Amino acid sequence: MPRRHLRVTAAAEAPVRAALRELRARLDIPRSFPLSAQAEADSAARWPHPPADTAATDATDIPLFTVDPPGSMDLDQAMYLSRRPGGGFRVDYAIADVASFVTPGGALDAEAHRRVTTLYFPDAHVPLHPPVLGEGAASLLPDEDRPAVLWRLDLDADGALRSTDVRRALVRSRARLDYEGVQRAIDSGAAEEPLTLLRDIGRLREDLEAARGGISLNVPEQEIVEHPDGYTLAYRAPRPADAWNAQISLLTGMAAAELMLASGTGVLRTLPTAPDGAVARLRRTARALGVDWPPHTSYAALIRTLDPTRTTHAAFLQDCTALLRGAGHTVFDGDPPTPEHARHAAVAAPYAHVTAPLRRLADRYGAELCLAAAAGKEPPDWVRTALPALPGEMAEGGRRANLVERECVDLVEAALMQDRLGEVFDGYVIDVQDKRPDRGTVHLDDPAVIGRVDGGEQVPELPLGRSLRVRLTEADPGHTPVRFTPA
Repeated sequence: MPRRHLRVTAAAEAPVRAALRELRARLDIPRSFPLSAQAEADSAARWPHPPADTAATDATDIPLFTVDPPGSMDLDQAMYLSRRPGGGFRVDYAIADVASFVTPGGALDAEAHRRVTTLYFPDAHVPLHPPVLGEGAASLLPDEDRPAVLWRLDLDADGALRSTDVRRALVRSRARLDYEGVQRAIDSGAAEEPLTLLRDIGRLREDLEAARGGISLNVPEQEIVEHPDGYTLAYRAPRPADAWNAQISLLTGMAAAELMLASGTGVLRTLPTAPDGAVARLRRTARALGVDWPPHTSYAALIRTLDPTRTTHAAFLQDCTALLRGAGHTVFDGDPPTPEHARHAAVAAPYAHVTAPLRRLADRYGAELCLAAAAGKEPPDWVRTALPALPGEMAEGGRRANLVERECVDLVEAALMQDRLGEVFDGYVIDVQDKRPDRGTVHLDDPAVIGRVDGGEQVPELPLGRSLRVRLTEADPGHTPVRFTPA
């Protein structure tokens, strides 16, 4: 089943809170940090300790700002965008300097390697680092001096990268913005530079992404919304500002990969090219859904024509996530100097994770490799020692995060649908099992539910990509996800 996001509004937490607590207990999700790790975090929050032989640049004069969901406290990234005097643009991008707070080999480091990623539940999150760091001393909160890894990326007038500089710096963010507010300010004309440059640079980077065959899926989120009779699920299409912000992170990840490849040591985020059979299957789905896919139009070009607010396009976008399966981390060090498979198929270029170290383990190591490469130095020993195990650790952390996501969606859907057993809904079949064509996945129009459908003897071969009226037969929160049969 395709992965999908789900967000719970504050007003809708109460009906599912108990079930989510039970889920965390069943999955053995840690509720707190070991005392030794917490003690290290408390100490580091008072006295951060940058790695030896590094001098931080004072960059507190750069008026950085952050763009995150409302209420976020774990702020990995802050930016300032400007025009270069000779033409083009400059991106100053500060990333939280987690290595200044985590001692290699210590209890806090060991716990980070056990957790690997921050886990997100609809009502809460289980952080990679103790909140005193991840939501406090290491977070790029406004009006606070913070150690950071500061990227300076100079672009030409078309948005192409022309030079890269990265170093440790002391920074101070000036404003904490959210996506909705940014979009509203830009759409209304109230935004001024540097905020309007987020749109301008974002669009240029999107054009370059299209030219190289890259893919950005604007998959709608499932969101629980309150109405007079209770709660329901609805789809929320991503805003343009979400994509523009993502392009800044992608730009940095591509610049990081170039530095690593040039130095001969690195950890890349890689994704193999989707097999022809998977693309052919998507073409059949598009045809059945009425999505216009001309014969000579590439998959990447098609994606850019889709409107996630249209039901059939939203269903197709959900199915498209299947082509992004198989991503992993690839490390290289020495001979051969570069890996055989260095590209990320969706980015259509080499790419590395370096912009979310508060929430993802590998980013701390990626940042250190880039700092060393930019300075013309060898990577620290503690980084090199950890590299061989990183792909396996990240794969296990990704598996756990995917399981949490899947279980959360199943639970919330079942909790909100359990009183509607026997009702009939309109939907589209977006996935059919190869070995059991009577089983698949249905994407409902309303409410925003994506669940399993069993055709059985009634429908021995589900109509992939076509509309289907289905009846809800099962929905038991924490036990059985929503399931349907053809009506």
